[in-house]
Formats: sequence, structure tokens, C-alpha cells
Amino acid sequence: MTFKALSLLGAIALTTAACASTGGQNTYRQDMAKLEQDCTSRGGILQPTGAMTGRPETEYACRIATPTRINRD
Repeated sequence: MTFKALSLLGAIALTTAACASTGGQNTYRQDMAKLEQDCTSRGGILQPTGAMTGRPETEYACRIATPTRINRD
């Protein structure tokens, strides 16, 4: 009986800890939206880097699509 009770308490503690670590908000989507807005405002497009870190700023790079040539006349 004691083992079952301790196992149940452990499972509840792990579940609670997992829910608490998410923060309640999806910051990945918010960070991705901000990154995309910043990139497109500079005339670029987001391209995946191949990294899988859980952070959009390392998973995507902003490729500037418009030429930024400086006229040196």
C-alpha cells in the first residue's frame, strides 16, 4: 500500500512539474511571429537552418532577398 501511494504521489509531482515548466503560454509562436515580422520588414524571408533547438532565432535565418547595393558614384 505504501509503495502504491508513493508511486501515485511521484506521478502527480512529475505531471505538475511538466505543466509548470511550460509557462502557460506558447512563447515559440510569439517569438516566431516577431522574428518573421522583423525579417520581412528588412526585405527578407525566413529560411530554416536545420537546427532543432526550440528557439526560432537559432532555427531560422533571415535571408535578405532584395539587393542592398550602395551606389558609390
